[in-house]
Amino acid sequence: MTTETEQEIESPCVGVCAMDETTGYCLGCYRTIDEIKTWWDKTNAEKSALLQTLEARVAQSFD
Repeated sequence: MTTETEQEIESPCVGVCAMDETTGYCLGCYRTIDEIKTWWDKTNAEKSALLQTLEARVAQSFD
């Protein structure tokens, strides 16, 4: 949960909601379906960690 002084981390959703059957990642935000479903239940620390994971996934997909 966030405190009153802690700002909510924005969802990485970009509105391109289609799952890649090979990787299991969303073609827009690179999250798995489980990561998408649980985004709003995560703490800001968990969201930050996931955003770092997503950056690595994006980088790998363009190697």
